[in-house]
Amino acid sequence: MNHLLRSAAPISDTGWRELDREAQQHLLPALASRRVVDFSGPLGWEHSATNLGRVSGIDPADACLRASQRRVLPLAELRADFAISRAELCDLDRGAVDIDLGALHAAAQRIARAENVAVFHGWPGAAIVGISHAVANSAIALGTDFAEYPKCVAQAVVGLLSAGVSGPYGLVIGPDGYTGVVETTEDGGLVVFDHLREILGGPIVWAPGVLGALVLSLRGEDFLFESGQDLSLGYDHHDAESIHLYLEESFTFRVATPEAAVVLDHDKAP
Repeated sequence: MNHLLRSAAPISDTGWRELDREAQQHLLPALASRRVVDFSGPLGWEHSATNLGRVSGIDPADACLRASQRRVLPLAELRADFAISRAELCDLDRGAVDIDLGALHAAAQRIARAENVAVFHGWPGAAIVGISHAVANSAIALGTDFAEYPKCVAQAVVGLLSAGVSGPYGLVIGPDGYTGVVETTEDGGLVVFDHLREILGGPIVWAPGVLGALVLSLRGEDFLFESGQDLSLGYDHHDAESIHLYLEESFTFRVATPEAAVVLDHDKAP
């Protein structure tokens, strides 16, 4: 029995398969960071820290010696709790195909959004500096006209090329901006979404939790996500009416190359 305690839950094998399937179905589209950064792991629940390859000086036990301490980045844990009706899971075992798993869907959305925010905007409490705060390039102002987005993205790509950062490139954009570029056409009828993909040579990623947008290189080794335990369903407790479950993960993130991304910022728009 591992720490998720799944074998202790009053849930059938059929129930667990359906819960895992539904969790994956709602997590995959929303986990934007994993489509554009290097993912390492999962390395296991017991994995606690990332080696940074650096040291800090410390006081030695003997004044005639020199001492230093290895620097590490501790993994953080995220957990989203929710409850499922026992009656609904019993109906699933009877063959029902329309069971209510809305609480699981909401938990998946919450934890995916939190992971995106940590990677792209940071999580100070976990010592994670997000891409938008780590970048060395100046932000580019986004206006309110989605037809102008190709100019902004092209400017970002040229800036990355000038800094010696090769492509392909990806555009990570919040839900409102994503809808805007999908729905907008330029003069001549070209859909903005298609024009952006031609400029980037890579994907346009729908990213819940992201403010504005970011253009970043997908060449690899610039943005490093380290997973201890990947997102998993666990069991907490149950009562006569409900089974209390959770989604949980452990991870950390660091930017290895601050020059490899450009922020497109609504706050800087004229």
